[in-house]
Amino acid sequence: MESTAALPHTPLVFVIDHDACVRETVGLLAGVAGWQAETFDSANRFLERPRAPVPSCLVLDVGLPDVNGLDIQRRLADRPEMPIIFFTGCGDVQTAVRAMKAGAAEFLTKPLAGDLLLDAMRHAIDRSRAALSRRTELEALRLRHAALSCRERDVMALIVRGRLNKQAGAELGISEITVKAHRGRMMRKMGVRTLPDLVNMAAKLFPTLNGAQLT
Repeated sequence: MESTAALPHTPLVFVIDHDACVRETVGLLAGVAGWQAETFDSANRFLERPRAPVPSCLVLDVGLPDVNGLDIQRRLADRPEMPIIFFTGCGDVQTAVRAMKAGAAEFLTKPLAGDLLLDAMRHAIDRSRAALSRRTELEALRLRHAALSCRERDVMALIVRGRLNKQAGAELGISEITVKAHRGRMMRKMGVRTLPDLVNMAAKLFPTLNGAQLT
C-alpha cells in the first residue's frame, strides 16, 4: 500500500489497480485537490484495511487480476459513505449499467481524463460527507432512544402510531396523566417538541419497521 500524509480529517481517495502508473496518476490528482491517497495493487490488500472515519471514495478498476470489481462493490454494499468510481480499459456497457444500478458514483474508461476523474472524485467525496452526516445523526438518535425507560419507549411507540394519550393509557393500563408525564420526559430526551418531529425521528430510527415494533 502507498499513501500520502494528511491531516486526520482530510478526505481519502482509495485506488485499486494493478498498474502502478494508474495508481500514481490518481494519487497525484487526489493530492492536487488536497486529499489523501491510499493506493493498492490488489483488492485483498484493500479489503484488509479498517473502515475510514473520514469522507472517502474508491477509484476501482473493474478488471483486477484477483477479483472482479463488481464483486468488490457487492462486498462493500454496507459502506454507502465510500462511493465507488469505476474505470475500465474497455467500453463494457453491460458492466457499466450493472455498476451504476448498484450505486456506483461514476463509470469511466481508460485512458483516464484528469478533469473528468477529478470532478467524479469531488462529487463522490461530497456524497460521502452527506452519508457520514446521516450516519452520525442516526447514531445520536439511537443513543437518545436507548436512554428512554421501557415505559417511555412504550409510550413513544403508541404515540407515533397515532394514539391519543387516553388511548395509549388504556392500552398500557395506566392513567392518561401518567401517559402525559412519560410523554413529556420522552419528548425531552428525544430532543423534539412536536409530534411530526417525533414521527420523522422514528422513521429515521426504524425505516423498515412500523410503530408497533418501536420498542
